[in-house]
Amino acid sequence: MNAIPLTSGVLPRRRVLVAGLASLATGGLAGCAPGRIERFATWAEARNAVFALAQPGSRWRSNGHWSLSQALQHLAQSVEGSLAGYPRLKPAWFTHTVGAAAHAVFEARGRMTHPLDEPLPGAAPLDAALPPDAAALRLLRAMDAFEAHDGTLAPHFAYGVLDKPAYARAHQMHLAAHWQQFEETRLA
Repeated sequence: MNAIPLTSGVLPRRRVLVAGLASLATGGLAGCAPGRIERFATWAEARNAVFALAQPGSRWRSNGHWSLSQALQHLAQSVEGSLAGYPRLKPAWFTHTVGAAAHAVFEARGRMTHPLDEPLPGAAPLDAALPPDAAALRLLRAMDAFEAHDGTLAPHFAYGVLDKPAYARAHQMHLAAHWQQFEETRLA
């Protein structure tokens, strides 16, 4: 992290707070996801990747704690939450400090890290029996609804109020973060 410059011998409180929170966001607070992180440059690119998982005969699986279906359901819940509202929001003090700092760090890096088995606060349980293609279709429907939406979006549960371009980037980074745990199975 870059050093914070001194201003007349005194560190501005806001800069110290944001720098400290950003440090937390890149460290233990946000979690550290192992492996290669694929980046989705556009919404269309992310959607096409999800579409590929929904195809009959797709041989993808998750090497993480959640199954492929559960990870896709989690991603769908996140996109749906930006439209209809998340079940539970972090307190305002969190979204204005830690959440805002984490979002700023993720935006600057162009990628997000977080625990890949952490459910959205208050979200419905993930259905372990739902087939992956059905979960991928749910995510595609949510992505299509987000893309078509032209009204106000619900506040993000951790980042607070985001405009549509910032939300789209956050969803793309969220998808990419989970994508690292997906792998194609080989035929025997």
